[in-house]
Parts: sequence; structure tokens; C-alpha cells
Amino acid sequence: MNIYSVKFGGGSGIGRAICQRFAREGAAVAVVDLNDSAAQETVKLLSRDQPGQEHANFQADISSSEHVANLMSQIQAQYSRPPCISVNSAGITQDEFLLRLTEEAFDAVLKVNVKGTFLITQAVAQALVASGASHGSIINMGSIVGKVGNLGQANYAASKAAVEGLTKTAAKELAKFGIRCNTVLPGFIATPMTAKVPQKVLDKFAGMVPLGRLGDPSDVADVCAFLASEDSAYITGACIEVTGGLYM
Repeated sequence: MNIYSVKFGGGSGIGRAICQRFAREGAAVAVVDLNDSAAQETVKLLSRDQPGQEHANFQADISSSEHVANLMSQIQAQYSRPPCISVNSAGITQDEFLLRLTEEAFDAVLKVNVKGTFLITQAVAQALVASGASHGSIINMGSIVGKVGNLGQANYAASKAAVEGLTKTAAKELAKFGIRCNTVLPGFIATPMTAKVPQKVLDKFAGMVPLGRLGDPSDVADVCAFLASEDSAYITGACIEVTGGLYM
């Protein structure tokens, strides 16, 4: 794996698992989260088996262009060059049935999930192109919900469908610079968010999955590690489902 990667939304769950997997592969990881204490905790958990493997945490609101610009300056000052790998899994939900969904809740989810993904993808790509880097890998986190919809998640489903379209377009435009862009689509993954769901509901979800279990964050991290590596050098514009066969 390349020596330096940046992970947005790395404070917990899937994001933390990706940071841990990348660190085990030898990457220096910049962990970014709105919750700085969570990002610090992730950094403490990362392995440092390779010489010069330096990890760092940063705090930013990725839905703010000013925050993203300042963040990229801080990261490049820390590592002296732009990240060759970027994974964006920062996202929020504000669930409600369509008939009761407020405009404010709709806008809030799209601001983080879509605008944030746009700002990060653009900023990382601009930095790579400006530096003359020969290659890069941008991985954005979508969701299977963006393909099939989900009750009570009109805003979230719309945002994740938009992430797919954004990433495919970025893949077409950035290929000439050697920058690959792909989307990962998790299904039902066991995270701190699902820990609040009643067990009987989780068992029902697991029963819907052909492989018979909820996914683990490490299942998503494994796919991200593949997309970050040269093993996927001929893959761009792809949407890879990590769902245990759900909705196939």
C-alpha cells in the first residue's frame, strides 16, 4: 500500500476499521473526524510497525469549504505532500417517513453526505494534480440504500445515490491524471449505530442476508484496502457492494 492515506469520518465504526486496516498494511494514516476525541482514540489504536509510519488526527466539518481548505493545508504541512489515498465515510442520517420529512432534515443530510463528498473529492484531486503525482485512489462510501431505497430514509437514500453519480463522474474526469475513483456500498453492517437497534430486529436483518449474518466493519475495510492498492490498478468508476448477497 502507498505510504500515506487520509480517512474522513475515521472516529468510529467502519471508518475506524478502515484506518486500522490501512495502518496494518503499512500506511501512515491521517484520521479526520468532526469529533476530535474520537479521531484521537482511533490514532491510539493504529499499529506502527513500519519505520516512519506517522499517524495524526485532524478535526473538520467536511460540509464547509473553508474547513476543507484549512484541513488540506494542515495535512500537507504535516506530511509535506498530498495524500495518494483518500477514503470518505463521513456521513449522517436524519430518518423520517417521507410524509413527515422536513426540508431542514433533507438539506442537513445532503449537506454532509453529498456536498461533503464533493468538497473532499475535489480538494484531494486538486492537490494531487497540482503536485504532479502520477497516481491516486479516492474511495467514497455509498450505501446499498442508494440503489434500492429504504423506509424512512428518503434523504439518506437520495444522498447515497448522489455519491455514486458524483464518484463515477469524477472517475471519468480524473482518469487522465492517474486518479482512480470508486464507491463502496455497505449493506447491514454491525456498528455503534446498530448497537442501539433491538436484537430481534437485527436477527431479522441477518435472516434477510444470504450469507446469514450482519457485516463486520472489517468486511468493508478489506474492500477499501483492495481499492487503495495497486491490485485494483485497472478499476475505476466501480460500485462494489459489501452486503453478504443482499438485494443481488
